[in-house]
Amino acid sequence: MRYFIHLSYKGTAYNGWQSQPEGQGKGVQQVVERGLSTILRTTVEIVGAGRTDTGVHARNMYAHIDLEKEIVKEDNIIGRLNSILPKDIAILDIFPVKDTAHARFDATLREYVYHIHTFKDPFIESSSYLFFHSLNIEAMNRACDIMMRYTDFQCFSKVKTDVKTFICHISHARWEDTGDGHLKFTIRADRFLRNMVRAIVGTMIDIGRGKILPEDIASIIESHSRCKSGMSAPAHGLTLNKVEYDWDSILINK
Repeated sequence: MRYFIHLSYKGTAYNGWQSQPEGQGKGVQQVVERGLSTILRTTVEIVGAGRTDTGVHARNMYAHIDLEKEIVKEDNIIGRLNSILPKDIAILDIFPVKDTAHARFDATLREYVYHIHTFKDPFIESSSYLFFHSLNIEAMNRACDIMMRYTDFQCFSKVKTDVKTFICHISHARWEDTGDGHLKFTIRADRFLRNMVRAIVGTMIDIGRGKILPEDIASIIESHSRCKSGMSAPAHGLTLNKVEYDWDSILINK
């Protein structure tokens, strides 16, 4: 049987989502796999909805697993799993899906949020980027409007990558001042390239500081060159906020 796992994690201590080779740190995936294998007393492999970079957080992540034995409520798998996982990983739900359901390929939308704070605050420093310079939100949002006219985002992709296409369809990209020195960037698309959101944020910061014009983002995108876009914003300010599916086609009871 195939099951979806709904989980969240703070990525500070991890080398991203993906399992890492021996001696090269740890990924969230391998930690969850180890926990599941212990609880279920069998080797379990999980497939995530996507990859998050080292240090990036996930408020809502999905993954799927295949099991020979049905999970029953009385076994309290979620509670037992949470009791042995580190405090920075939480299993929110485990539920059966159709055998054809795929956590990665069936995702219809992903939403990332990037947080910036402009004053020192020890309570949010691990999940928000401390940036003292003032930023022109209006200019950054003009750049967002221009960016959304495009679909090829090779200029924001990690250089060495094995993807077959750089096409992404962005449905929403917007900066907002949430008050008290906090800035929030929300972006939604059907898929994202490796390092894409952090590269976009870094470029937007250059626009917000007046280093380049909002209109310059068009030539940056059209160049298809990572060298033309800005520096990657720090990973700890980024959170995978949402992953959406067509649940009617995935859930067994639909």
